[in-house]
Amino acid sequence: MRAFFTRSFVTPARIRFVLALLAMALAVGTACAGFLWSLDAVTRLRFAAPWLLYGLPLCGLAVAWLYRRFGARAEGGNNLILDEIHEPGGGVPLAMAPLVLIGTVATHLFGGSAGREGTAVQLGGSLAHGLVDRLGLTGKARRLLLMGGVAAGFGAVFGTPLAGAVFAIEVLALGGLDLAALVPCLVAALVGDFGCRLWGAHHTLYPHISLPQTDPAGFAVLLAKAALLGLASGVVARLFAEANHGVADLYKRFVAIPLARPVIGGVLVIGLTFAFGTQDYLGLGVLSAHPGAPTLPGFFVAGPDRWSWLIKLVFTVATLSAGFKGGEVTPLFFIGAGLGSALSLVLGLPVPLAAAVGMVALFGAAANTPVACAVMGLELFGVDAAPALIVACVAGYLASGHGGIYLSQRIARPKWPRRSGGASLRAVRHVWL
Repeated sequence: MRAFFTRSFVTPARIRFVLALLAMALAVGTACAGFLWSLDAVTRLRFAAPWLLYGLPLCGLAVAWLYRRFGARAEGGNNLILDEIHEPGGGVPLAMAPLVLIGTVATHLFGGSAGREGTAVQLGGSLAHGLVDRLGLTGKARRLLLMGGVAAGFGAVFGTPLAGAVFAIEVLALGGLDLAALVPCLVAALVGDFGCRLWGAHHTLYPHISLPQTDPAGFAVLLAKAALLGLASGVVARLFAEANHGVADLYKRFVAIPLARPVIGGVLVIGLTFAFGTQDYLGLGVLSAHPGAPTLPGFFVAGPDRWSWLIKLVFTVATLSAGFKGGEVTPLFFIGAGLGSALSLVLGLPVPLAAAVGMVALFGAAANTPVACAVMGLELFGVDAAPALIVACVAGYLASGHGGIYLSQRIARPKWPRRSGGASLRAVRHVWL
């Protein structure tokens, strides 16, 4: 402790780093506030003008052209940021921030089924890397500032700063937590969340979830049911990830012109809308154009919903695999909560509890971040349901195998003892379970 207070500890380099971290996080929080407001505005505009869906192919073409013209490396998205944290390469272009913001807002305006976490993380990573270049940071300071950008973006866009901090240190590698980075990531996430709320940004509100009162035997049965739901969530998470990567691979293999891929994807989303006879599965899935439509908050208050999770999965894969911008997390929340709702009767769980468990477990399995998602569950639903949430997140993480939505993740500790770690998910995707 004495060394903490010595003059040598407070160096100009450390002061410069702290000030850069705070300024970056505040800027990311401000950007996320504007982003959330824009998403809400364009979603309501699409509800008022449903014909905008027919512009989705043209939207995809325009956004793809912008990326090729002004920031081809930005196309790497979240994976590019993870690669830069692992090993400095060509850098994260500052153009990524405006490009992903424009691309995501346009995707939602015209009805693509996408999320928002990818945009927030890329905003944070891009702004952080801009400071890294300007200040000439290298080594550990560079890595920590980039991780802080991820934490600030994630914490701000969902209003979950604790989960944002843990997500930034957990998402880098399966089974690895860089605890040395926890303090700067926590500071960045808290400041980012503060900056977002300072502008009056609103986040989705969820009910407080409590476990049913029962005896020890009943409690054990309850946790077993949560584990089963977690296992199912892990299987669906792997299905989502492999479908998304697989369809994207098919586009690259059979559609030689990159600009044509989002056009085809937009036409496919329009076709799915006609096939299912509804626009309820477009966009984030948080708001609805009419009462009774399946929404993420609705899974916590309505009766069991049987197939909405699967339909949303199909719409989201059709959107993201074609190159539209946004993220996977909010659709994964929808899919997980819908899956929990669908299985609530089978497992004999209250619908709100099953929806909460499915929501965090499925995202934790898809992103390989069970600790961050368990923490997120505590922030969103309260601590009373902690045992069920934690058990389900661990079960889902194990069930999803060595796959996930972020192919640049490294494997620090394999989930199953089949090979040594160190490779990326991209390298082992077709080799491991």
